[in-house]
Amino acid sequence: MSTVWNQFRLFLAGLYFPKIQVIDIIEILIIAFMIYFCMLWIQRTRAYSLLKGFMIIVVFIAIASILQMSAILWLASRVGSIAMIALVVIFQPELRKGLESLGTKNFLSSIFSFDSSGRSDQISDRTITEIARAVNEMSEVRTGALIVVEQTILLTEYVNTGIELNADVSSQLLINIFEHNTPLHDGAVIVRGDQIVAATCYLPLSENAQINKKYGTRHRAGLGISEASDSFTIIVSEETGRVSYAYMGNLTTGVTSSMLREELHKLQKKSGVKEDRKLRFRKGQAKKYEE
Repeated sequence: MSTVWNQFRLFLAGLYFPKIQVIDIIEILIIAFMIYFCMLWIQRTRAYSLLKGFMIIVVFIAIASILQMSAILWLASRVGSIAMIALVVIFQPELRKGLESLGTKNFLSSIFSFDSSGRSDQISDRTITEIARAVNEMSEVRTGALIVVEQTILLTEYVNTGIELNADVSSQLLINIFEHNTPLHDGAVIVRGDQIVAATCYLPLSENAQINKKYGTRHRAGLGISEASDSFTIIVSEETGRVSYAYMGNLTTGVTSSMLREELHKLQKKSGVKEDRKLRFRKGQAKKYEE
């Protein structure tokens, strides 16, 4: 027994325990704070999907290192420096927007403010009904329309290209916006939760060479925003009145009113779990903040 105890003492004597001071704790908290909010910011941008792809490559290289795959490790060592430069180039728009947001006066207030009102960005049944009704009526009279329903990835950069409305979604308002010769009919409407946040917004056009040439700018814009984000975009053709929707880089045409409602309800259910988690987090943070 004494031999085991002596071995244990020798083991503890060989360990190095650095002296932790107050400044070290503050430094750890600052780093944790920065990493946490960087991850929150990345999750709400297009960089999130790119980052997940990059992490898959890192995991693959780690497995290759464990299994001693010399050829793969040799290739990884040769392209490592180039990959770092490529990451800066790929993430350049997101890095620029992140640095710009640091300079805004409401950055700290957006971090430390907690919404305890229970407001949700999840689309409601009433909004689904209003959108479907408006799309159906515009389809019958062949009024072109482009409605973007925001999901996890924020579309702030596209909202800023249009005219801010912040109005409750209603079929009458949507129809009036896209009516011919009205000031707001050109461009896209962006819906966030139960509100129309902006109209006449400019969207990126899809560069997909496989898209049928019969589809015009409105369809290419709807497909383009679905490639750049996880939004759900509804397109009404001005020439034929046919309804289409674009989601996750795929364009579905010939959509009926019941099909559109079904797809919107799927999005509602998919975001329901995430919204419940977000609401519980906000309530917990608000309670701590009040204490």
